[in-house]
Amino acid sequence: MKFKKVTAILLAGLMTFSLAACGGGGSDSGDGGEGGGSSSGDGSLSLMLWDANQQPGIEEICADFTEETGIDVEVQMVKWDEYWTLLSAGAQGDSMPDVFWMHSNEAERYMSNGMLLDLTDKIAESDAIDPANYPEDIVNLYSYEDKYYAVPKDVDTIALWYNKTMFDEAGLEYPTADWTWDDLYEAAKALTKDGVYGFACSATNNQAGYYNLIYDMGGYIINDDKTESGWDDPNTIKAMQYFEKMTQEGLMPSQQTLSESAEDVLLGAGTLAMTTMGSWMVAAMRDNDYIAQNCDCVELPKDAASGKRVSIYNGLGWAASAKTGNPDGAWQLIEYLGSKDAQLKQAELGVTMSAYKDTSDAWVNCADFNLQAYLNMMDDMVIRPYSKQTVTWENAVNDELKKAWMQEVSMEEACKAAAEVMNETLAEENE
Repeated sequence: MKFKKVTAILLAGLMTFSLAACGGGGSDSGDGGEGGGSSSGDGSLSLMLWDANQQPGIEEICADFTEETGIDVEVQMVKWDEYWTLLSAGAQGDSMPDVFWMHSNEAERYMSNGMLLDLTDKIAESDAIDPANYPEDIVNLYSYEDKYYAVPKDVDTIALWYNKTMFDEAGLEYPTADWTWDDLYEAAKALTKDGVYGFACSATNNQAGYYNLIYDMGGYIINDDKTESGWDDPNTIKAMQYFEKMTQEGLMPSQQTLSESAEDVLLGAGTLAMTTMGSWMVAAMRDNDYIAQNCDCVELPKDAASGKRVSIYNGLGWAASAKTGNPDGAWQLIEYLGSKDAQLKQAELGVTMSAYKDTSDAWVNCADFNLQAYLNMMDDMVIRPYSKQTVTWENAVNDELKKAWMQEVSMEEACKAAAEVMNETLAEENE
């Protein structure tokens, strides 16, 4: 079955999923039969991802795989907001794509419900894949009950982006690795004028935004045993009040503006002087003419009091459907995509930083920016906070925080309310 047909089946599954959610049963919309899955009868494979900026590079790597193995791979990009709905519907209808990206937010739900192909034995027998060659935290994201369900694809860190032209016109020196968050605040004040905002951070931009300052200041989002929220910790509140102050002083665009135009869009439009972004955004920055000509990146600021400079990091995993009709072919593709050669090429093409050890150095040369800053941020990394039901509590927390970003309540009130709703979810997890 070609991928267009897979997508049609996923959409059909989505309709079934919606009807079931309204209080009715649902019939399977997949191929039916044991091990139905989504593979074509001719042995080709379907692969789904959500980032259009990475698609060309992934397609080139898949073409190398096809040349080596003779197995065709059909790649399709589905936007983030639709990706998980389609994947869930496909799981219900036994019509998931053969291979796809897995994220820490969703991994445990998919692993614990038997939706992902168990790769444990295949990894043990592989000459190309050894978990020791990837960051342990990312390997753990895609492990469940001592079994492996995905091979790490990438690793990401966060850096500060700034408009060099705006700094030049304001007579300000560029940000450096010695900057503190106080320095950023003072620069934002100097740069906010004539329709230009000094800094921006969306209310939903946690990993690439406020999580980093929270950990710099000694706060936290979730405790080590994943039983308690850190949103009501005094240091967490203090960090969030930094953004509250910038909002109140008009140094950041409104959340209404940011909901319509994300930080990278404003940076590319010449109406934003500084923002923080993840390494996964570099391909988009490189391909934006305005940003390529006017902007650069540098390490995140550090907290003046603690001297800490934390980068929240994460990494995607290459996973396969437990119901794929071609498990051997799906594993061949995952093994290839996770191999040192493919991961090195991913870095060289500028797709993103790669998870395989010592391959991301090649990524630094993929664009004319100071990308070494992202590698330097690996000196002090904290894995993106997660638990069994990350999406549930993250959405609830965002709803509470938005009230403060919109200046309807104080940031302290919002953080304490966020802790309450998050703790409710965590209590359910640990029953």
